[in-house]
Amino acid sequence: MSRRSGSVGGVLKILLFIFISALVILPILITVFASFKSLPQIGSESALKPPTSLNFDNYKEVLKSTNVFIAFKNSTILVVASVVINSLLSTMVAYCLTRFDFKLKKVYFAIFLVGLIIPGIVTEISRFGLMTNIHVYDTLLAPILIYAGADLMQIYIYKQFLEQIPVSVDESAMMDGASYFTIYWRIIFPMVIPATATLGILKAVDVLNDMYIPFLYMPGVENRTLSTLLLNCIQDPRTSSIPMLSAAAVIVMIPTILIYFIFQKYIFSGIAAGAVKE
Repeated sequence: MSRRSGSVGGVLKILLFIFISALVILPILITVFASFKSLPQIGSESALKPPTSLNFDNYKEVLKSTNVFIAFKNSTILVVASVVINSLLSTMVAYCLTRFDFKLKKVYFAIFLVGLIIPGIVTEISRFGLMTNIHVYDTLLAPILIYAGADLMQIYIYKQFLEQIPVSVDESAMMDGASYFTIYWRIIFPMVIPATATLGILKAVDVLNDMYIPFLYMPGVENRTLSTLLLNCIQDPRTSSIPMLSAAAVIVMIPTILIYFIFQKYIFSGIAAGAVKE
């Protein structure tokens, strides 16, 4: 009886896995298929029917009608600057909170907790006013400052890693004459590289996929990113058809997919890392 119930449970798990995989894969397949079809084919054929031939006219029109390469350059700048600055700030804050005892330390933890609870949209008015007052509105610096701010969740993740690194490592370095910054830069930061790789890749994907902040803070045509480029394709009559939009969506998806396939081993190793024994 138990063996039969176990086999039934295994079948249900497989069916659940197939169902979830279909929910993820089918929309991507439909988009890719539509990007190679003409508008009459979209109306007469099933969405799941593969294209009979690889027609790249939709891609050519998107590349011709939009500033894809400018958007790719802007997205690359945002990703690189945000990931580098964010990683440094988050590790520094986590290092200070983990290794040093100071007044109001619990208050700082409480403030970080409040920051995690409060939705970001609540502070949007004050943040928008701040970006306008420091004259970075409609420039790449505005989203960089927003993305590069120390991510509160990253601080807690780094804190968990640092708590597993023995304090004796710091003490040995201090006996050799190392300063706090030297300990952080040459000892602590290299030891949290697995976490940094994982969090950095996830942050990069988040920045690439974000449409709200670039759309709000960089409305200029020359400051469009890949995500806001897709939004412009929806509004542009030249690229608002389903085949054109599908081709634009595939182009926008390519950087994210490449990041995942190139760095997937770092993602999984970073998730599994952190078990440092003293």
